[in-house]
Amino acid sequence: MPLLEIQKLTHRFAGLCAVSDFNLAVEPHELIGVIGPNGAGKTTVFNLITGVYRASEGSIKLDGLELVGLTPHQITRSGIARTFQNIRLFKELSVLDNVRIAHYGQIAYTPAEALLHIGRFRAEERRITNQALDLLSIFKLDEMAGEKAKNLPYGLQRRLEIARALATEPKLLLLDEPAAGMNPNEIIQLMDFIGWIRKTFSVTIILIEHQMRLVMGICERLVVLDFGATIATGRCSDIQNNPKVLEAYLGEEVAI
Repeated sequence: MPLLEIQKLTHRFAGLCAVSDFNLAVEPHELIGVIGPNGAGKTTVFNLITGVYRASEGSIKLDGLELVGLTPHQITRSGIARTFQNIRLFKELSVLDNVRIAHYGQIAYTPAEALLHIGRFRAEERRITNQALDLLSIFKLDEMAGEKAKNLPYGLQRRLEIARALATEPKLLLLDEPAAGMNPNEIIQLMDFIGWIRKTFSVTIILIEHQMRLVMGICERLVVLDFGATIATGRCSDIQNNPKVLEAYLGEEVAI
């Protein structure tokens, strides 16, 4: 059974079909890229998978569990985490608190215990803090734990966002344009970083990206969208010379 199985996924906005009959099967530990021109429907697919939008038609299953109709927090608990094209951190909170927050979907104390600081509250808070610090140490952010997130350089903010996503212990990690705003040297480092994440955390990854150097360098398979429809799927070498893909990218500042 695939880890993620999407069948005949369709979504409309007031009559406009943003995603049409999208199908995808992702095996455990795969690293798959979703590419396409601006407005092709890539982020909409991520929003459908994570419950931000409810699909007009079709099925999305994670380990056989139907996700369509579940709330975003239920989908997160089922084992999916994501990042965003525009970094979405709690910028006024510390680096540590940004990661601690990701654990609160799995807390074991009641609102009353939290209010009165009794029962399981203190032990749970210690556990959450220790787990967050361990994760920050792995990501080499532990020395900045007390810094406000907004004070981190851009590249470290991106790293923190990914660390926060992994704090939910996902089976599937969705990365939405992680190379946005990065220079060529940072992109090379990001390629190694994403490969390290997959190996270290044994996580399956789906990647949306416009930087073809990154996509071609790390992805095992590609799915190409244009105007909400899938126009090609396959290995990177096959996609690179696909006439439909080249046509879709005409006028875009993307070199395939």
